[in-house]
Amino acid sequence: MEALITLLPGDGIGPEIVAQAHRVLQRIAAKFGHEFRFQTLLMGGIAIDETGDPLPAETLAGCRQSDAILLGAVGGPKWDDPSAKTRPEAGLLRIRKELGLYANLRPIVMFPELVDASPLKREIVEGTDILFVRELTGGIYFGPSGREMRDGVECAFATAIYSVPEIERVTRLAALAARQRRGKLTMVDKANVLEPSRLWRQVCERMMRKEFPDVQYNVVLVDAMAMHLIQRPRDFDVVVTSNLFGDILTDEASVLPGSLGLLPSASLGDRPPGLFEPIHGSAPDIAGQDVANPLATILAAAMLLRHGLKLETEAATIEHAVRTVLANGARTRDIAGSGPSIGTAAMGEHVLNSIG
Repeated sequence: MEALITLLPGDGIGPEIVAQAHRVLQRIAAKFGHEFRFQTLLMGGIAIDETGDPLPAETLAGCRQSDAILLGAVGGPKWDDPSAKTRPEAGLLRIRKELGLYANLRPIVMFPELVDASPLKREIVEGTDILFVRELTGGIYFGPSGREMRDGVECAFATAIYSVPEIERVTRLAALAARQRRGKLTMVDKANVLEPSRLWRQVCERMMRKEFPDVQYNVVLVDAMAMHLIQRPRDFDVVVTSNLFGDILTDEASVLPGSLGLLPSASLGDRPPGLFEPIHGSAPDIAGQDVANPLATILAAAMLLRHGLKLETEAATIEHAVRTVLANGARTRDIAGSGPSIGTAAMGEHVLNSIG
């Protein structure tokens, strides 16, 4: 097949890790006879520096024309001034909204070879396989917000707003995923306190009863879920939740496998292009040192093939290559413990060799 893939390297370690995923996608194209074309565009802090906008119009237009998007990471201390006119993260929010990317898929999977890298006991985390589905374009991140004076005191506000269609579409996607996995869906809310959560609960319960009676469904309050993820993560299959709760819970869950450098994500809408990226940040403290772990970005490339281009065999080939590399003992610094480690480019080379 032919496909145009947009690369958004971004900031910090972004260019290094995207470069390795780019090589992997090129190898897959050669191996399976596809024609992948690539374009590299600006986004994040580097885009602010060069254009004054974290998501330039040229970048957004290029993304709209592509079949899939691979993002590295954006942000860093250089752009963290809270009084700045704009910040790199604003580009992320805008691209999700502009492209209608309402569902963020974050798989939390334990690699058997790395169970002991987890900060939790083996008997707790071994066998963990959770798919988080986070609503991505609604809620408190996109509601009315600002600052105002009340009785002579400066106040800040941010409003969480959800509509029934917003809840339905992400829940339906999550339920369909659960039906293809182990048949269990957990919805996380705070319905004992928050009105938007009460709407989530009503809509989800109605949908599951009418559309997905074959899927085992339960509800967990967000504070309890934060505890359960540490105590019994193996009990969960697919988890669906709102934007804010999903943001926090997936970062917590990312600790289970032992490193952020192992976890990819996919942001999807009803039509292409999807946006695929590692869940970690730009790690400016190690940028340019050839020590960043590229595996999360390489696995994001696998998600790009599976969900963006519908190439299941090609995606599975990358995932098998990563598992093989880890089984053979290759480790970047973040997962090496006290043992020897290799660099970013070397890890990418190991994956390429495993693909063949």
